[in-house]
This record gives sequence, structure tokens and C-alpha cells, in this order.
Amino acid sequence: MSQKNETAILALALLLTVGIVGGGFWWFTNNGTKIGNTTIQNQQPGNNSSLQDRISFGEKAFTPGDISAVKKEGVQAIATKNYDGAIANFTAALKLNRNDPETLIFLNNARIGSSKSYTIVASVPFGTDPNVSLEILRGIAQAQNQVNSSGGVKGVPLRVGIANDDDNPEISKQIASTLVSNSEVLGVVGPNTSDSTLAAGAIYTSGQLVAISPTSTSVKISNFSHYVFRTVPSDFMAARTLANYMVRTLQKKNAVVFFNSQSNYSQSLKSEFVSSVSLEGGQVASEFDLSRADFSAAKSVEQATKQGAEVLMLAANTETLDKALQVVQINQKRLTLLGGDDVYTAKTLEIGREQAVGMVLAVPWHIDSDPKSDFPQKSRQLWGADVSWRSALSYDATVALIAALERNPTRDGVQQALLSSDFSATGASGTIRFLASGDRNAPVQLVKIVPGSRSRTGYDFEPVR
Repeated sequence: MSQKNETAILALALLLTVGIVGGGFWWFTNNGTKIGNTTIQNQQPGNNSSLQDRISFGEKAFTPGDISAVKKEGVQAIATKNYDGAIANFTAALKLNRNDPETLIFLNNARIGSSKSYTIVASVPFGTDPNVSLEILRGIAQAQNQVNSSGGVKGVPLRVGIANDDDNPEISKQIASTLVSNSEVLGVVGPNTSDSTLAAGAIYTSGQLVAISPTSTSVKISNFSHYVFRTVPSDFMAARTLANYMVRTLQKKNAVVFFNSQSNYSQSLKSEFVSSVSLEGGQVASEFDLSRADFSAAKSVEQATKQGAEVLMLAANTETLDKALQVVQINQKRLTLLGGDDVYTAKTLEIGREQAVGMVLAVPWHIDSDPKSDFPQKSRQLWGADVSWRSALSYDATVALIAALERNPTRDGVQQALLSSDFSATGASGTIRFLASGDRNAPVQLVKIVPGSRSRTGYDFEPVR
């Protein structure tokens, strides 16, 4: 492809990005359906923010942008232990914005007040990825609201804290140390990325505090620790599913992979895909590192075409999604597109648009994938819109901790319960059971990008039947 054409296409992509930022922000703030990393204004605490400022049970709000006056008053009230005032303010705030999970968590914490409770903490990247954080918190908030509305964990309510780790492994480790030293904390949901989970996991292990990640998929997490679990399938499952679909369903055998060598998740998915394609009788002709300073989407697609590639596999992570979407634009629907779960974002729909139609992604869950589950209906009633796989899997992680607390509400008791051969709980995505490796034996769902109106971008993800 000529340099002129490349420049024109990338310029168009930039214009589209600028044009949809306002619309994407409106859609995000008015809907529970946050499928990923839309562009919004956010307040990023620096890496040197004190740990005290990074953990909140209601005394500090992390949600970016302007929050309502009543929510601010609720935060001030709970900080001064004026729980009745906080309840009134957070209730009013939810009427203004029903899909704010942070507010619902703070409301439930205010209802507990100074009474006895069992405490868990969510470790999420509010400072760097507020949208993913809100997705994760929707699942946690729904589970907390559900158990507390039903009388709590054998009569004891569940209190939820929020820790902002910025998806930074070092900060995640510091937060882990702080949580380990707080004996009231009985479990953690998170961290989000595989890099942060591996880093913080060592601290949680030494402190004998269970952490369940709803989103970390690297194969390195399998058998990493008896205190680190996950409700999301590993990259091994996603890669095998994509490779099988590529070779057996699409009847295509030659692919190239785009990945980020600086990301544990991206490297894991890439390596597993290469192995899986080979096992299926296909081959991966080239691997393109999106993190390289000299990466060129046009040159990479041109090289892939010359090598006879039929498929472009996007194993991008959040940090390299923009470059992956350049590949989508340059490709112009010539070669088949596949992708991992980090590509499952509203940004992909907004920027990829028509050029992304037909792309197939491997994700852990889709709201339309199990018609027998009552979770989609309940989540829609609570949030007023659809939720993403991140919400469903964080709901499952919280439900698992609740079920473990019902058996034995101590740190050791939670860990022993999760490892028990007879442990099970019913989650959004089916029965929750953990293998000795800490993994969950769960299937992967393939979804395809199609024209549609549900996401308000003009395009939707729908299950591949």
C-alpha cells in the first residue's frame, strides 16, 4: 500500500476518533453497557499518590469527571460517619445515575455503618482505565447488593472496598501489602491485568490472603499460587478456540499475529495461538510487535499479504489497542480478522466501524450466550442496560468469595473452601468451580462484530452460533 494511502486512512481514523469521543462519553455515562476502553476525561492520580488515597470504602470517589453534588455530599457524610446522611445522598445519586456501581457500593457500605461485616476489596485500575474499572465494579456491586438485600452472609453484611492500582504492578504490590496487613480484609477481587496479578499475587500468597482475578488470562497464572484464583478462562482456552475456528470453520491455515512483547497477557495469548494453530495443521507466518517504536500498520499488513496470510490475529492489550485498530483500518476487510478479549471494547466498535465488521473475538462470556441464566435480566434491571463479560466474571469472583465466607469467614477458611473438591457456586456464567491450579474450567465464547444499535455505536458484538 502506498504511503499516500496509508496517510489518508490513518488521518481518517484520527478524525473518527475525535468525532466519536463526545458521543462515546455520552453513551458510557448513560448506559451500563461499557464494553471497554472508550475515551473519556479522567483524573489520573500520579504514581506517588499515597496508598491511603488509593483505597476507599466510601470516603473518596474514584469515578472520573464531574460527579453529582449529592454523591459528593454522600462521600463527605460517610467520611464523617454520618451514615444516615450518606444513605440519603447515595440513594439520591443513584436516581440521577443508576449505572454507577461505585455509588451502589458506597450506599451498601453506608447501610452497614459501624456494624459487624465481612470485608473484601476490589483492586481496579481507576487511574489509568476507569471504564474497565466500572465494568468490573458493576459485577461486584451487583453481588454485594444481592447478598446484603437477602440478609448478608449468614446474617452478616458484606462490605466492599475499592483500591485504585492503576494497572501498575508496583502499585498493585503496595496495595496488596496494605490489604494483607489489614486483618479485616478476607478476600480480594482483582487485579485486572496479568502483570499486576502476578506481581501482587506473590504478596497475597506470603500474606495468605485470597485474590480472585476476573480478568487476568495469562497461562503463567495457572499453578502460580494456592491463594491466586481466577474466574476467567486462561489464554490457552481462548487460543485453542480461535485456532479451531480459523482452521476448521473458516478453512484457513495461514495467519500472522500482532502482539505486545511488553505485556504478559499479550505474549501469553500470542504464544498459545501459535501453538494451537500448529496443532490444527496451520501456521503463523509472522509475528508483529505492536510495542516497537518503528511499528507500521501498513508495512506489516503488506508483508502479511506477500507471505500469503489469510488471517490477521490481534493479540493486542489495552495499551496497544490503538495500533491494532490501525491494522484494522489498513486491512480494509481484505484479510480475516481474529482477536483476543482485550479487543472487546466500545473503542473497537467506534474506531473500527465498517472495517471491523466480521471480526471474531474470543471472550469468556456474552450476555446472550446462555438463555437459561437469570443474570442478564437481573443486571439489566439493576443497571438499565447490558453489561460486559468483565462485569459477569467479577460478579462470579464476588459470588465465589461470598460462598467461601459462608463456609468459614476467615482468611484460611476462604482459601480452603475455594480449593475444596466439593466447592461450587452459581454465577453469571454458570457453575463456579476451581481446579487445583486456581483456574476455572469454563468454556470460551466466540463473538462477531456486526452492524447493530444496541451499543449506540452503529455496531455490536453478537455470539457466533
